[in-house]
Formats: sequence, structure tokens, C-alpha cells
Amino acid sequence: MQKILFVVGLCFIIMQPARSQQAVTAANQFIHTLTDDQKTETLFPFDIDERYNFHFIPRERKGITFNEMNEAQKKTAIALMKTCLSEQAFQKTQDIMSLDIVLKELEKRKPDDHFRDPGNYHISIFGIPSATTIWGWRFEGHHISFNFSIDKQKLVSGTPGFLGSNPAIVLDGPQKGKQVLKDETDMGFALLHSLDKRQIQKAIYDTGAPKDIITFNNRSAVMENKDGIRYNELTPAQQQLMLQLINLYIHRFTKLFADNMLKEIQQAGMENLRFAWLGHTEPGVGNPHYYRLQGPTFIIEYDNTQNNANHVHSVIRDLKHDFGGDELLEHYKTSHTN
Repeated sequence: MQKILFVVGLCFIIMQPARSQQAVTAANQFIHTLTDDQKTETLFPFDIDERYNFHFIPRERKGITFNEMNEAQKKTAIALMKTCLSEQAFQKTQDIMSLDIVLKELEKRKPDDHFRDPGNYHISIFGIPSATTIWGWRFEGHHISFNFSIDKQKLVSGTPGFLGSNPAIVLDGPQKGKQVLKDETDMGFALLHSLDKRQIQKAIYDTGAPKDIITFNNRSAVMENKDGIRYNELTPAQQQLMLQLINLYIHRFTKLFADNMLKEIQQAGMENLRFAWLGHTEPGVGNPHYYRLQGPTFIIEYDNTQNNANHVHSVIRDLKHDFGGDELLEHYKTSHTN
């Protein structure tokens, strides 16, 4: 059954337009709209250390913000985003950006205070986008970080791929009840609640949930902990739930990335997949919890512990291709020294 699910997933993305192949055109259209000063702010070499400088908290960043863009620039920036993100993930980014308005009201910040600002999201481009070059780009701000690497017209990587939500569930105001990462939450609990007592003892290896995702913003996603229940210790129905949850995170991206990542997960061995849980076993504000899915090629983390467990962080890391991977960087350096 597990192969059927993945084949169905692959058929779905094969049917979608190969939007990542349009990234070169979209990136150059975006660059063309920038002034010379904005280009200085936005464009960097591919091999610069800044490309690894990712984070998901409010802070100073490189790259032009949506606040600095005119309407034409915003239109081309959004077009670029849509070449590499799935429609579902794109909508989640828009919803997450709007949550900064909710936070500004909750924290009673002054109108001229821009610590919470739905326009303070940055785009940076690394290298020269073309059909024959290695290049990349980053979309990042509070609770969003996507790091894309492209070899010619092939999307090699979109990770680290982070989405967060604060509040996880909006409790009051015009957006009351809004839950941007509802699927990530509900599907995690569905898998946990499908386990019997013996399986739960394997999945839950500690009672306390960590304060944040364990990989945090580390350049390399290293996870020495191998606790959790294995894929081959699950029933076929439970295996389906695990694979559906993995698919949810992988399909934050469009075809070329998701296709290759799913194949690599299969090739690395389904028996090596693990699911681990920490913290409370029932959903709800005030019940901190954490889960992790991992295999030889990837790590997925979800954490809801902050702000009385109403603040979600979620991330997918590709253990071989994060930031494009070492091989792509070496290929870039070699091609620029010949």
C-alpha cells in the first residue's frame, strides 16, 4: 500500500505545470523591475555565506522587502514565489504574513512600530538566473523561510522550508478561529491517536516537549536521536497516515522538487522511516506537544509549545540537498574557475 500512496502522489504532481522551469523567467522579470539601489540590496553571489543565513524570527535581513516594492515589483515577486511553491503553501505564506497584524494588535504596539509588519518579508537572489547557470533565491521573514537552489532550470532544493504560526489558533478578533497550520496539527494527532498502547510507548520517548524545533536554524540538520516508532512497526492503515503527513510537508513545493524528494525517500528504504512524539497527546491551547518524522534523507519537525502552546513552528530539511547541497556548490565553484 505504501507504494500506491507515493505513486498517487507522484501522479498528482506530474499533472501539475512544471512551474519551477519558469523560475528563471520570473526571477529575471523581478530583477528587471528593481532600481540600481534595490539590486545592490537584493542580488548576491551564489557562493556567499549569506545564503546560509536563514532564520524565522523577526530580525534584520538582507534583501528587498515587500514594503519597499511598488505594485509592479510585488506582482513579479509573487509570480516568482508561485514558480517554486505549491498553491497551498503559497496561500499559507500569505496567511502567515497577515498574522503579524493580529500580533501587532495583541501586543498593543504603536502604529509606527514595525516589529510586527506583514510587509517586512524579504526576497534575495543568489547568482545569475539563466537557463545555463546555478543560482538560488530566498523568501524569508517572521515565521517563513524558503531557500531555493536551481541548477539551470531544475529546482534542486527548497529547503530549509519553514512555516510557523503565532497564534496557532486566533482566539479573538476579526480572524477568530483562523488556524493556518491546521493540517500539520490535525494529521500529526491523527497518526498519534491511531497507535495502540504498545506502539505509543515506542513513539513517545519523553513526556516533555522541547521549547522549539531541535534543528532550529542550524546550517546542517543533524539529528542523533533515533527514537520513535519505525514504519514497519505500523499497520498498513497507520503507514498510510505517516506517508500522508510526509506528503503534506513535501508538497509545500512544486513538482521537480517534490518528485525527486519522494523518490529519494523510497530509495533510502521505507523501513528506515520513524515517527516520534513528545509532550501532550491531546490537542488544544495549553497542551505543549512536538512531533518528528525522519528518515535517511530528511527531517520534518513540528513544535507547539510557546505562548501557552498556541504558537507553531514547522520545518522540512533535506539532509542531502539543504541550500542546494555541497555537490551543487562545488559544481558552481568549479564552473566559475574554469
